[in-house]
Amino acid sequence: MARGNAVWARVYYRNTTGEELRSVLTLMGPGGRTVELHCAPAAHDEPGTCETPRVPSSGTPGSATAIAEFVGAGPVEEAPLLLRAGSERAPGSRG
Repeated sequence: MARGNAVWARVYYRNTTGEELRSVLTLMGPGGRTVELHCAPAAHDEPGTCETPRVPSSGTPGSATAIAEFVGAGPVEEAPLLLRAGSERAPGSRG
């Protein structure tokens, strides 16, 4: 997401599994700049959001991308990847 010269990432979710899930939301900008946020989606059927802090944009509009990953419970090394979703660059953007 972008407004003015700030960018941030947001993911909407609904955890209907009834189990503990973990998620990581990563915002990647030009020049290798990265913001990562760990979220713990509640185990109920209510919608929720996870959002990174807003950071100044150092590139052209559409130069940042975001990835949201949701994993199951258990040790990090063994937790199954349940979903990986990424943003797309805006039409006509370069990079």
